[in-house]
Amino acid sequence: MYEKTTLIADHRHLNAVPSIPSVIETPTGFVADALARPLQDLRISLTDRCNFRCVYCMPEEVFGKDHVFMPRSSLLSFEEITRIARIFVNHGVKKIRLTGGEPLLRKHIENLIGMLAQLKTCDGRDLDLTLTTNGSLLAKKAQSLKDAGLTRVTVSLDSLDDTTFKRMNGVDFPVSEVLRGLDAAHAVGLGPIKVNMVVKGGMNDQEIIPMARHFKGSPFVLRFIEFMDVGVSNNWKMDEVIPSAEVVRRISAHMPLEEIEPNSTGETAERWRYRDGGGEIGVISSVTKTFCHECVRARLSTEGVLYTCLFAANGHDLRALMHGGKSDEEISTALAHLWRKRTDRYSELRSALTNDISRPARKIEMSYIGG
Repeated sequence: MYEKTTLIADHRHLNAVPSIPSVIETPTGFVADALARPLQDLRISLTDRCNFRCVYCMPEEVFGKDHVFMPRSSLLSFEEITRIARIFVNHGVKKIRLTGGEPLLRKHIENLIGMLAQLKTCDGRDLDLTLTTNGSLLAKKAQSLKDAGLTRVTVSLDSLDDTTFKRMNGVDFPVSEVLRGLDAAHAVGLGPIKVNMVVKGGMNDQEIIPMARHFKGSPFVLRFIEFMDVGVSNNWKMDEVIPSAEVVRRISAHMPLEEIEPNSTGETAERWRYRDGGGEIGVISSVTKTFCHECVRARLSTEGVLYTCLFAANGHDLRALMHGGKSDEEISTALAHLWRKRTDRYSELRSALTNDISRPARKIEMSYIGG
């Protein structure tokens, strides 16, 4: 508990306030980093709070009842989020994903969605405005989210077996309520809906086939995610990673699969479809087969810190620029310079060196920045 608080405090201390370049530039709708990766996807964390205590994200032994979350006064306001989002969109962002913590815990989230839905891409199109949720509040919120302008949702579900799922979510939450949320989201048109299963060896890998069978032929796209070393609180071990290739092998032995092309450049999931026409699955191989070379994502914390990598140890305080009276043009120029200097490729280095990579002692937690 104390260690976790220290991690967050150290993080904030390390977050630099970006400098404003002397020459202010007008955004062109395109900016690429040092490895030629364009900025196209922004993930915004709305809260560091969550009503689950998943073992791979917010384990109970670290995030106990006495854990101190950020005061609500520290969170970006909806107006601040929209202002920063507009600046990102002017640089080429086409997709905004709202995340957390659990984003549906943020009060009046529909108001924010309505504000973001008014933004247009550089070519005048609607944004792909999405949200990732644990599904616990989705049945209640689905219609209002759709009415506000949300495009689609991604729902986390790590098992269909109640015992396994409750052990993984840490709060005794039943599978049936998540499935009810999925049905509600589908009914109101929040799709295509993706279902994310984090596979942790020895805990829920026996659920791979049952999950595949359940969602085969359904309106939902099931995706299997390798257990990742995000942050330092989840006690990540390489021997608990079930490689995506093994996931595909297990499923294909019962329900033959064939690989298909990605939907777009920078897509994190490899796509596989059932040969009998029963739909598709995705696998996200963030440990064994990395995709750093195509990463087009930036992440904004709930208090306005920009992180250019999910595995970052420190970030760039954009809210300090807003509170310091900087103009949109100045913040936009600073953002462009930050992105052009980006060289992050942690997963590629970790994959190349397996367990020999020197991992930062302090890394941003997934609960703080979102997945």
